[in-house]
Amino acid sequence: MKTFTTQIETERLILRPHTMDDVEPSYQMNLDKEVSRYTGDGGVQTREEIRRRIKENVLGDYAKYGFGRFAVILKSENKFIGFSGLKYLPDLDEVDLGYRLIRQYWGKGYATESALASLDFGFNQLGMDKIIALALPENKASIHIMDKLGFEFDKKVVEDGLEAVQYVLWNEKVKTRNKK
Repeated sequence: MKTFTTQIETERLILRPHTMDDVEPSYQMNLDKEVSRYTGDGGVQTREEIRRRIKENVLGDYAKYGFGRFAVILKSENKFIGFSGLKYLPDLDEVDLGYRLIRQYWGKGYATESALASLDFGFNQLGMDKIIALALPENKASIHIMDKLGFEFDKKVVEDGLEAVQYVLWNEKVKTRNKK
């Protein structure tokens, strides 16, 4: 079983592995209908559900793949403000970049900052060739972040029964090698 202990520090954030202590702040974040508006999962309904998701999905990904989504901590407040990071999607056989933040922290560049750190981790620490990002077409804010990060539209896909747009970002070394 793989242990995931990676912690990343950016100018304003700490990205660290989730723990079961993140159940309550994750639950509170997901109660906000605006936060879960474009997630396709209808939002988390109970603490038990978020406890199960963290234990089985997030911690399960750490054990199975050696990486997964990070808890995002705002250094100035030492506070959990959401999650960001990579997740292997077996149904697509792709690694997906995702992020979700408490609404009061939107529009401050935290999603972009945490996503950049996650991409650097994926490309430079894990040696990935490409990373995708998925969004519902109406999620303009998320698509704007993907554009800022250099992702390019790839195709429309069906994920969790919903039509989504898939963007792709190639590791620069791979892009350069493929152009030769």
